[in-house]
Amino acid sequence: MNYLVEHPEVGTIRYDRSDKAKRIIISVKPEFVRVAIPKRQSFKNAQKFVESKLSWIKTNKQNMDLQFKRKEELPEIDRKVARKILCRRIGELAQLHNFTYNRISIRKQKTRWGSCSSKNNINLNMNLLHLPSELMDYILLHELVHTRVKNHSKDFWDELEMIVPNARQVDQKLKNYQYCLL
Repeated sequence: MNYLVEHPEVGTIRYDRSDKAKRIIISVKPEFVRVAIPKRQSFKNAQKFVESKLSWIKTNKQNMDLQFKRKEELPEIDRKVARKILCRRIGELAQLHNFTYNRISIRKQKTRWGSCSSKNNINLNMNLLHLPSELMDYILLHELVHTRVKNHSKDFWDELEMIVPNARQVDQKLKNYQYCLL
């Protein structure tokens, strides 16, 4: 069961009853604030929790608005151009570091920069072209390492660190470019 409530300070709040949630979870979306309510919690408790987190919600809404403004300033990317550039670069990196992969797909995704399937098919987000070359190469190498290690275990990070020193710090830099995914 869903409830939509207009809040004077943060706009639309959508309260969703959730079978999966173990605690009240607030997530800020572009169109509304979503509140997942576990079965054992009441609607009133969820509303009280939201009121206690208003400062956090407002900050995150402002950040999301800023990210959308930054996104609007980005130039449009042609998928064919992205395919040419990304396929060439991942091929160079694969050859340099002795990786093999199957197929490359170029997509416009809203939540991830790339992924690698169990069959070593690599999906790349065309918005990688908005990143500095260091970060774009990091993502490509990250996905290439997944052709050998299929998870984010210590083995994965150890292998990635051999190719990209300070990989975890480089990974953190991607947070500054989340607006490219919106």
